[in-house]
Amino acid sequence: MALVPALDLRPAHNDTAIPHAPANIEAEQALLGTVLYDNSAFERLGDFLQARHFYEPFHQRLFAAIETHVRKGQLAEPILLAEQFSRDPAFEELGGVRYLADLVDRAPPAANAPDYARAIYDLALRRDLIRIGGEISTTAQAPDEDRSARDQIEAAEAQLYTLAEDGGTSKGFVPFAEALHGAVQMAAEAHSRDGGLAGLSTGLIDLDQKLGGLHPSDLLILAARPSMGKSALAVNIAFHVAKNYAWEPQPDGSRKTVSGGVVAFFQLEMSAEQLAMRMLAEQSGVSGDRLRKGEIDAVEFGRVRDAALDIQEAPFHIDATGGITMAKLAARARRLKRTQGLDLIVVDYLQLVTMGEGSRVDNRVQEVSAITQGLKALAKELSVPIIALAQLSRQVEAREDKKPQLSDLRESGSIEQDADCVMFIYREEYYLSRTEPREGTPEHLTWQEQMDQVAGQAEVIIGKQRHGPIGTVKLSFNSDLTKFGNLARDHSRYEIR
Repeated sequence: MALVPALDLRPAHNDTAIPHAPANIEAEQALLGTVLYDNSAFERLGDFLQARHFYEPFHQRLFAAIETHVRKGQLAEPILLAEQFSRDPAFEELGGVRYLADLVDRAPPAANAPDYARAIYDLALRRDLIRIGGEISTTAQAPDEDRSARDQIEAAEAQLYTLAEDGGTSKGFVPFAEALHGAVQMAAEAHSRDGGLAGLSTGLIDLDQKLGGLHPSDLLILAARPSMGKSALAVNIAFHVAKNYAWEPQPDGSRKTVSGGVVAFFQLEMSAEQLAMRMLAEQSGVSGDRLRKGEIDAVEFGRVRDAALDIQEAPFHIDATGGITMAKLAARARRLKRTQGLDLIVVDYLQLVTMGEGSRVDNRVQEVSAITQGLKALAKELSVPIIALAQLSRQVEAREDKKPQLSDLRESGSIEQDADCVMFIYREEYYLSRTEPREGTPEHLTWQEQMDQVAGQAEVIIGKQRHGPIGTVKLSFNSDLTKFGNLARDHSRYEIR
């Protein structure tokens, strides 16, 4: 019997039909027949080919059923699969078990399976490109005063990025078995790493133990009052990730990060040079204030020069565009991920990002809420952690207890709802230093003792964590170098590094 299906062929996606859509039904039949004849051929296909890439809907369901059987170590052959599709109208219309048997009878050699897989995959991408192109053309011609041409370009870029990365513009529902496989893989990677971290290490031992590292798709909010050191902590973490970057090549020519990562740092408050100066001070051990003033000797300058040579190759990318819009931030992050890779995004700070002209928000609270929702969506889309810094309201200063809490987030809206983790920085030394009594009094002696106890210490208060416990992490803080470190304690293995 002829193998060409008697059904009217429909596009793989539930969208508007594409006239003369590029497809190769014979290639799909050849691949399915090869895998049915020899299940071991499935392992040669690679992970890029998925059921949704087939043009004929029944072929999609058949490939998914074969994949499920093979993954479970079960035999996938016509008689067994026929029972599964016994109530499928398309299966009966095609000829039932006879159709599957003919696929097997005319199956080409298993060595050709990867070639058929690449052809099917390529045609699926072409169909998506045609569809996206049509949508772009339709949107561009439709009058929409609320959506500028720039917004349309960025939306199109997002669709093309997703297509380039995932091979499909929309994944839809994910089978539980696929999600479970991903969870087991994450646990296996955590088990194989030193310290059992499932995510990126921050370089701060106690913080890593609380968070389990920085996890892909997570939005972490780091909030504090001015001068607490939130920018410094973000720089410390981001630079540790970039400095420890290591990768290994994959069979398809891509790079897989095995340690550290590529960092995108959106610095909306300082210039790129000021941010680099902070990192140079931290790495060289020379005070940033003295660096800016030029009050260093030849030996210290040598240390600065050596530090610069040591860190200049770190994959640390700085975007210092002031008042950047959420759409531009997302577009630039996608581009960096596509061209050089991306493992961590830092935004300093949240309240300086805007939604841009034409945004449909009535007030600043709604705008900040829309931005946090956008950052969370971007973290999921790119599968990277995002650390977003945030300012706290002045009500902290009015309380006797200055330790921050969730209600102190400025223009909070949905910040604490969208975030997977909310952290606050608190330095008692900062507040205590501003209450110094008159020298020579008993109060001054008591104050000095208290200052000695808290000097050089900071607390990171984890006020919310979706995947773990809340609590307080104590760190060291060097104000000259604006550097946080692991707090050294008696009878402890930790050292300030």
